[in-house]
Amino acid sequence: MGLIKRKKNKMGQLKQQTMIDATEERKNRFNGESSLITPHEAKIHDDIFINELAATLEDKEVGIDGHSKLWNRVRDGLNYFRQHNAEAYMVLLD
Repeated sequence: MGLIKRKKNKMGQLKQQTMIDATEERKNRFNGESSLITPHEAKIHDDIFINELAATLEDKEVGIDGHSKLWNRVRDGLNYFRQHNAEAYMVLLD
């Protein structure tokens, strides 16, 4: 078996094992589509929206869009999903 094929097989097995723990449902706030994600991912997902709200309020208070440092946390959460669960990213966050 070639190196690439073995790597793909291992990645598939890892994804399968990880998805066994996908017990948390989250929905896209715009279209209602849902996805099952792991408890760890659910925490990151929830933090994205908590930080987005706090950043928006902070920006409004200061009067400058994009001022809040919390936007970095929002981007970090989005990047996590892009890298580790692109399927959930596309359903929930894109």
